[in-house]
Amino acid sequence: MKVSHVSEADHDRVTAAVAAAEEHTSGEIVTVIAAQSNDYDDVALVWASMIAFLAMSIVALFPDFYQGLYYRITGGWGHELTSNQWLGTVIAIGVLKWIGVWLILLWRPLRLWLTPRAILAARVRARAIDLFKVGTEAKTLGRTGILLYVSLREHRADIVADEAIAAKVAPEVWGDAMAALIDLVRKGQPGEGMAEAVRQMGLVLADHFPRGSENPNELPDRLIEL
Repeated sequence: MKVSHVSEADHDRVTAAVAAAEEHTSGEIVTVIAAQSNDYDDVALVWASMIAFLAMSIVALFPDFYQGLYYRITGGWGHELTSNQWLGTVIAIGVLKWIGVWLILLWRPLRLWLTPRAILAARVRARAIDLFKVGTEAKTLGRTGILLYVSLREHRADIVADEAIAAKVAPEVWGDAMAALIDLVRKGQPGEGMAEAVRQMGLVLADHFPRGSENPNELPDRLIEL
């Protein structure tokens, strides 16, 4: 059973906002909300490898301390390790550290917290572009489609515009819409945030792409959940 990220009321609110915005523009707004844009498995791999390497390096740098620890653990009855045995021990420590960190980072919130903000932003942007290419790009006669994408767990959002819009509207023009969206999402109101962003996007689109005599509704107005 699919878990919904927003309420039915939010769906209705965003759908109504898209329909209202498109009454005054030939632009077509698509809205998508997702729980998360990426699994960040590679980030977990890097962290596990770094910590394992660090653990192995520390043991290798202070062999007397760790060999003494080994003898204390064995009660002084442990035989003296050969060079190959000591190397194997260091490698085993690294492997155990790697596995331990990887298992800890299976907890998604920690994995996200340890992911640099630049990587989060880049992955959300990449996901938004992928969705735009599949469902919005070149899907309207005038190439006036635009995608509003929200990724909840990363606390990120993005706007991707089709060719005609991108040629006339600089990315920073969408700043007010993004600020309104993020402010309301932080307050736990993602539906209201998306609706307000759509309203402000509609104002920009109406200014640059006013509604013509023929204005077919070529893209879905409904909020899409992933």
